[in-house]
Amino acid sequence: MQSAERASTGYKGLDGVLDGLRIGDNVVLKVDSIEDYRYFVGPFVDQALVDGKKVVYMRFGDHPPLLEPSPHITVYTFDPREGFESFATRIHRTITEEGEGTFYVFDSLSELLSAWATDYMVGNFFRVTCPYLFELDTVAYFAVIRKHHSVRTIERIRETTQVLIDVFKFEGQLHIHPLKVWQRSSPTMFLPHRKQAEEFVPLANSFEATHLLSSVSTHQQDSTSRQLDHWHRLFLQAEQIHEESENDIELSHMVKHICRHMIGREDRILDLSMKHFSLRDLLNIKSRVIGTGFIGGKALGMLLAQNILKNSDEFDWSEHLETHDSFFVGSNVYYSYIVHNGLWRLFMQQKTQEGYFRAAGELRKEMLLGNFPDSIRDGFRKLLDYYGQYPIIIRSSSLLEDGFGNAFAGKYESYFCVNQGSPEERLAQLEEAVRKVFASAMSEDALTYRLQRGLDRQDEQMALLIQRVSGAYRQQYYFPELAGVGVSYNTFVWDKKMDPQAGMLRLVLGLGTRAVDRTEGDYPRIVALDAPLKRPHKGFEDTRKFSQRDVDLLNINENRMETVSLLSLTRQGIDIPWRKYAVLDRETMALIESRGKEKQDVWLLTFDQLFADSSFQGLMQRMLKALEKAYRYPVDVEFTVNFSAEGVPKINVVQCRPLQTKGAEVDVSIPSDIDEEQVFFRSEGNFMGGNIAQPIKWVIWVEPAEYSRLPISEKHEIARLVGRLNKRIADKVDSPTLLLGPGRWGTSTPAMGVPITFSEISNLTALAEVAFTSGNLMPELSFGSHFFQDLVEAEIFYLALFPEAADCFLNKDWLQKQPNALEALLPTSARYKKVVKVFRVPDQNLQLMADVVSQQMVCYQS
Repeated sequence: MQSAERASTGYKGLDGVLDGLRIGDNVVLKVDSIEDYRYFVGPFVDQALVDGKKVVYMRFGDHPPLLEPSPHITVYTFDPREGFESFATRIHRTITEEGEGTFYVFDSLSELLSAWATDYMVGNFFRVTCPYLFELDTVAYFAVIRKHHSVRTIERIRETTQVLIDVFKFEGQLHIHPLKVWQRSSPTMFLPHRKQAEEFVPLANSFEATHLLSSVSTHQQDSTSRQLDHWHRLFLQAEQIHEESENDIELSHMVKHICRHMIGREDRILDLSMKHFSLRDLLNIKSRVIGTGFIGGKALGMLLAQNILKNSDEFDWSEHLETHDSFFVGSNVYYSYIVHNGLWRLFMQQKTQEGYFRAAGELRKEMLLGNFPDSIRDGFRKLLDYYGQYPIIIRSSSLLEDGFGNAFAGKYESYFCVNQGSPEERLAQLEEAVRKVFASAMSEDALTYRLQRGLDRQDEQMALLIQRVSGAYRQQYYFPELAGVGVSYNTFVWDKKMDPQAGMLRLVLGLGTRAVDRTEGDYPRIVALDAPLKRPHKGFEDTRKFSQRDVDLLNINENRMETVSLLSLTRQGIDIPWRKYAVLDRETMALIESRGKEKQDVWLLTFDQLFADSSFQGLMQRMLKALEKAYRYPVDVEFTVNFSAEGVPKINVVQCRPLQTKGAEVDVSIPSDIDEEQVFFRSEGNFMGGNIAQPIKWVIWVEPAEYSRLPISEKHEIARLVGRLNKRIADKVDSPTLLLGPGRWGTSTPAMGVPITFSEISNLTALAEVAFTSGNLMPELSFGSHFFQDLVEAEIFYLALFPEAADCFLNKDWLQKQPNALEALLPTSARYKKVVKVFRVPDQNLQLMADVVSQQMVCYQS
């Protein structure tokens, strides 16, 4: 905070003009060149050292150093190309470590433009750094180069700093013009001053002042383009090059330059982008960006998929692709939102080791309460004007999301806006959805995922992808005919005759939420694209049991997303081509009629008629393989399908990302002579995670019968207990652990299984879902869901056991004989020792082995 203590500029005459510097001052010099800035920096530093002050030089520019090396000056070097967050965080941390009373010299702020391509973020950096320096009783020098920044950026700097001085030369002489000197004034302080010898003399007569200022203002007056942010000037230049240049090298250079500022930093993604985006493509994308910065991984994947297919030489996709008209909220808006709402200090706390989770909870709550800068709200209004009252979806699209090795599947939120009501109401709905997506960056699951994958110190800006919901109005409802997930490599084959290279679909009627999430009592259609009519289960009864019963859709009248049963849609006469997707469930119809109820059609979704004709299956497989070829990597795609009046499928690729896979890379030979008394469990199929030969040292068992008897609140407590054991596992060295429990792990309904979050199982080696028929606790082989993608990325082997099936065996007698270490590990949870058993495998390890080709799996005492 500012005190009465004085400091010196190093120029006696300048001290006289400003009435000296005050402790706490941030001094910004608006100069024509670095040499002009250096002219003022040297004397300031020399005087500070004479006065016994600690001097720190913050070096980040490409210009020559402002100060010569000296044992009395501490120099810190930073790279703004690492991103705004990393750069600002390191600066903040350095200032914290240097403590109170330090004198600083910063390189020119204008140097940040080449790294960030936007003035707005330069203003954000100054706005968060300057007040912190002020609080620590420092004095700091900054510079901006004239004509490099928008008027708004200079205004933001002026609003924040304590001292702003215009420095210029006129007729060979140096002049200064103080524009702001906080809490100081004199009759001549804010007049232009000419440097004469060691003094700065005010121009006290009107003739000199008029001659100087009229001449200088004409020379310095910004053109119309200079009123713009550097970001917009960059794209004006790109537009000009696109229209006027025939030089391929110049065009290619601009494509590369824009990609590095709008597309991303990861080399493989950049290579794909520069190959598949023209300069015109990039200009079209920019025209739909609100704010500035990167469009994020999810948006990029969608755009790449669209372009790869649209420009394919091998197949004409024009008849089958639904064109996107999405908008993008640039990643810098996320940081601007944090700065605008005064949350940067809390954000910095979250960047510390001790505050990583603790401060995140508070930050998440505060982010749900913020408001948006006027310029961003204007962009939101224009977006809503464009879409009218069509439903839209606001989707996370962070920098790290959907990249090679980091899918972030389901870690961040997406929200549907049914988009009904007055313009003001629709704007409020949109802004609330954006807040929720921003806040989801601070969720425990997302932070745990980043920590596990070594991403906790990387920039993770949250951009947004805003899309028109694909679909059609059907009475009061709006939804697509079909939606789902497609993978070009099927790691989930359940039959030894299937080819993993053929790919797989996870298909539903209605919104795709039921395809990407594990839904209770409801199952999407799993389609192996080389055997689309072959199911992972057997018999019609299983087909009925493992089928989709409900449809997620948007209720236009109620302005909300709803889940409606197939039965209800039939009763309401909703226009759905049932015979194309379903068969009549005559047994259920007869049962309803036998109970005296009115006769009605009951449809069972099988999609068999759709796949009886190989054209749709072939089209989807062709699409997945085209994308895989372009990526040179298996892909995971989310899509919708609507059929034209002529029956032509119109595919909308709403997401595309590299697919993390694990197949038969490891050779596994399961011994044929295993003593059956040594077997813990054995099964044919129903596993995921590739070939495995893994020793197991710890086993956690949730007893199905005991779990079923618990009230709902205590079932949630069992989930938390598992999470605490998961953390204890992380503290142990070499402790591969197998977790087994009834029904579905990760369910939101405790009656269906244990409602854990991913962060509560993140340290496990293998996860087993065990069928407990009498308690109606059944596994769900939800291949392709976000939950399963998490398991693949975390290299957690998944298996499902059906002990009552002929091809499955579970040795419960051996399990019951093992001692329970729960009370020793978690004394406060001892009351649940009948529900949860934890034990270290005695003597030898358990050996868990699985072979994808033979579809055999066994766990035995080795």
